[in-house]
Formats: sequence, structure tokens, C-alpha cells
Amino acid sequence: MPAAESTVLTARALLLDMDGTLVNSDAVVDRVWRRWAERHGLDGDEVMQVVHGRQGYASMAVLLPGRPMEQNYADNARMLAEETADMEGVVPVPGAPEFLASLQDVPHALVTSANAPLSTARMAAAGLALPEVRVTAESVGASKPDPEGFLKGAAELGVDPAECVVFEDSGAGIAAGRAAGMRVVGVGDRARAHAPDVVVRDLREVRVEVVQEGVRLYVG
Repeated sequence: MPAAESTVLTARALLLDMDGTLVNSDAVVDRVWRRWAERHGLDGDEVMQVVHGRQGYASMAVLLPGRPMEQNYADNARMLAEETADMEGVVPVPGAPEFLASLQDVPHALVTSANAPLSTARMAAAGLALPEVRVTAESVGASKPDPEGFLKGAAELGVDPAECVVFEDSGAGIAAGRAAGMRVVGVGDRARAHAPDVVVRDLREVRVEVVQEGVRLYVG
């Protein structure tokens, strides 16, 4: 039975971020972005405070505000290729395999700032099955914290945004979920500072019950 102190959320669909939520790719992200920071004479720690959750070009726009966006897009393409070639240290977030397996009969979508090749590679490296519905970087015109990705995921599932629950780890992602009018479950320590509706240490603290109206989540 779910613990008495669990928060209970009901929804018709779940929208799942990838990096930091289902897949722990921090080792790769840290390596790639700290190299980028060094190339541009930026402080690596400050760069790491910005990059989680956003598409690369959007992070670059924040970090190098005077640089033409064309350069950011080109740099982002190189970074994506670099990340896709580096799977060392990519592992599932604890509880992710069981959590995804429990969603077999629940409408759900992956909504990630990674592109299709990177998301496919990282999910495979972590041993996780790709959801049938995926909203990747190629699918949207704006990066998180813009809500476009989550709104598109809800539309593809045919579910009203207010009936969706988002799972996210980053400030940009949590802001995107809120802007989409959705409730947000924060996953991991990074999420805690950004005031999601509820926070879990990892996905072992989420239990899924399929009910007639959709899904009941016991969180915490």
C-alpha cells in the first residue's frame, strides 16, 4: 500500500523529461559543457548553473548574449554530435525502468531538449525503452522554459494540459511545465530549488495506479 504521507495526484497523461529525470547524464553534460566553457573563457561552475534543461543554443544565448544566434545554432549542432558520441557514465535514474514499465497503459510522452539521435542514444545507453510519443528538439521552435514542448506533447496525446503531470529536474523544465498550466513533479536535488508541486529524490518514490479516469500517482 502507498505510504500515508504520499502526495496523491490524478492525471490523464504524463509528460516526462529525459536528462536528470529518467536518465542520469550529468557526467557527459559536465564534461562537454566545461570544455565549451574553457574554449570561451567562461567559468565552468557558472555555465553549469545555466545549461540544464535548455537546448544548447538557448544556453549559449544566455551565456554569450552578444553572439549572433547563427553561431549558437552551429555551435549547438557540434555540441549535440559531441554528446551523442559520449555515453560514458550514462545510467538510468534509480527507479526509472520500473516507472516506465508501470506506464504501459498510461498515455505518456517524452519531452526533451535533446534531439532525436541524442535522446535515442541516451535512453538506449541507460537501458530504457523509448516512449512511443516523443517531442524532441527538432519538434519545437522554442526551448524550455518556453512551454511549447509540453503543450505539443499534450496535444499529441489528445489530453488537456490541465490534466497532465510533468516530471522534470531542471529550473527551465519546471518553469516550462508551469507555463503550460500543468502540475510538476520535481525529480532529484536540482529540482528542489525551483518549487515544483512535489519533489522526490528519484523515481523509486513514485507509484503508479491505473484508474478509470487515467492514472493516480502516489508521490513521496
